[in-house]
This record gives sequence, C-alpha cells and structure tokens, in this order.
Amino acid sequence: MGSPLLRGCALALLILLLNARGALAAAADPVLQQRIEAWPAWSLPAPLPRPGRQDLIYPDWFNGSWQATGIDPSGREPDLHYPVRFSPDARGRVVGDRAFNASGVGQALLGDQLLQVRNDPRNPNRQLAELRGDQQLESTVVGRRSSAPAAGVFLADELALQVVHGAGDPRVSQVETLSRYRLVSPDRIEAEQWQASYASPAEGLAAEARRSWAGRLVLERVDQGRPT
Repeated sequence: MGSPLLRGCALALLILLLNARGALAAAADPVLQQRIEAWPAWSLPAPLPRPGRQDLIYPDWFNGSWQATGIDPSGREPDLHYPVRFSPDARGRVVGDRAFNASGVGQALLGDQLLQVRNDPRNPNRQLAELRGDQQLESTVVGRRSSAPAAGVFLADELALQVVHGAGDPRVSQVETLSRYRLVSPDRIEAEQWQASYASPAEGLAAEARRSWAGRLVLERVDQGRPT
C-alpha cells in the first residue's frame, strides 16, 4: 500500500497499497513480468482486467500496521514517510485500509492541503479526497492484475482513473502503478515500484505514457506484537 505512491498527479491514491474482495493468483503471471521488462515504454490499453467491485487481496504477511518509506533512487525527491495498515476482512482475507492508507500518502505529499479521504461504501475501488480550495480528487481502480509467484513474493498492477473536480472543467488522467513486494523478515517488506501516467481516456483508448517514475517502498512493522 503505494506506494505508493504517485508522481505526476495531485495525490497518490494508488495505490499502492489498496484492498477487500478478490483472490490471489497461485502461480507466476508472465504478463506482469513482461510489463516490468517493458517499462518505461508502457502504453494503453494495458493487460489489466477490470476489477468490478472486487478489491485487491494481499498475502497474509501484510497483516498489521506499518511505517512506510517511499524512496526515489535518483535522490531528486525526498523520501516520504507515512503509516499504512492491513487487516482481515469478513472472510478472513487480508486487505488494505484504503482510506487510511491514502490519507497517509496524501498528507506526506500535500500536507494540510489534504482535508479528508473517504471510501465509496458501494465500491471498495473508489475513494474521494477532499482538498483545500474547494477541490475533490476522485480515484477509481479500473484495471488490476496480481500474482504470488513464490513464497514471500507478491506482484500487483493497478490502473486508476483520476478526476479532479473544482473550478472549471474536471481534469482527468490515468495512473498505472506496478509493485513487486518481497518479505524480507516478518517485520520488514521491501518493494520495487514502477509507475506511468496517461492522458484522459476521452482522448482515445490507446495512449502512450506521458510521465514515468520508478522507486522503492519499505514497510517496517510497528505493531506491539506480530499478528497471528
């Protein structure tokens, strides 16, 4: 949970760390590996099925509360520090607390410009962020693919449609974030992340990436005790 997690947009609601109905892939997915190898030459349409109202399910080792650090390897951007958390849903599957995680990322990026992040109670893939200046950022995951190719490894790729509402016409863009997580120890997860932003789908379903970014994410456990 994203990271990250968003360059080239007002707020990273990606995600990166987002989450409540779906299933983990049991085998390696060559599509995601090919996507990594193709970066930064990404384009749309991406090979990501529509998630409907199925959310992203994480491996059990994500369960708990973490301090996230987003790292830009180039050193051009300062490291971002923010809290994230994951917990079992009603069916016992580990999901991210989307609004909480998005709020943490947003406050790290925007400070007091971010007022609030709310979940859509009808769709776990949609959040609405309230910003100062009477603006709103609506973020909806419209494509997703995930894979658990080996013990302690998890890949997730999400495409989000983002709409900024405010004075004038809405500003629409799309952001794709692919993360490869590795369990280093029960109290530490490390991830590589790749991201690209695209124009509004109103400009055509086929699109080349306008901006690209790659970085790292580290999660360090802050629970008093490890979850069982």
